[in-house]
Amino acid sequence: MEKTLIRLFKEPKLDNPMFIEGLPGIGHVGKLAAEHLVAELKAEKIGEVYSPSFPPQVLIKSDGTVELMKNEVFFWRGKKPQSDLLLLVGNTQGLTPEGQYDLADKILDLVEKFGVKKMFTLGGFATGKLVEEPRVFGAVTDTELAKELEKYGVVVKGEEGGGIVGASGLLLGLGKVRGMQGICLLGETSGYLVDARSAQAVLEVLTKMLGVKINMTELENRAKDTEKFISRLQEMERRALEQMPRRVPASEEDLRYIG
Repeated sequence: MEKTLIRLFKEPKLDNPMFIEGLPGIGHVGKLAAEHLVAELKAEKIGEVYSPSFPPQVLIKSDGTVELMKNEVFFWRGKKPQSDLLLLVGNTQGLTPEGQYDLADKILDLVEKFGVKKMFTLGGFATGKLVEEPRVFGAVTDTELAKELEKYGVVVKGEEGGGIVGASGLLLGLGKVRGMQGICLLGETSGYLVDARSAQAVLEVLTKMLGVKINMTELENRAKDTEKFISRLQEMERRALEQMPRRVPASEEDLRYIG
């Protein structure tokens, strides 16, 4: 394979669709959110994306067969006033800058073909510490969208916000060059664990903006499992510290030898 390949099984006619991207990244926040949305909406798979910039490996499925690393394209037909949706999920991103740019361009070519003029990219915002109630940060292609985000309690990132690495940022930037509107929703996360709680926070904002309702129970349960795991780790750490021999200050050591 010498170049990115997009295989479409179906080309539905969509009415003013919006595009949503959720690929692996920090805390797997965007991936979890997008995959949960696909599952709950029962979106239909219409294509696959393969690239030589994906990791040089295959995945072994439960039945023992293998498949290449890939991204998948889904669509969902909304009921008025909901928009039709195109969704991109997958198990990997490109490994090189060149691969990332090539993939982003190919994906934007595809969504433009379907008439997309507005996109949402999803990801994580790493803080390096555990967060009980994650905030959602946002980045946009124009100031009007920033005002829209603030209505939903999203913290719009300023100059100190840094950059957005990977597909979530690149699709936004290259889409802007093409005249497309874009919003990136970033869930606050430690960055150390697969963060279902952060994905849920992102999805709650996104579904309100899209005007769709979905069941969050699976994400809730996954988040609770992660929190129990963290609690066990913290308890193990606490016990380990308690069992460590107490270091005696030098002054106390000296006193023991007097008299």
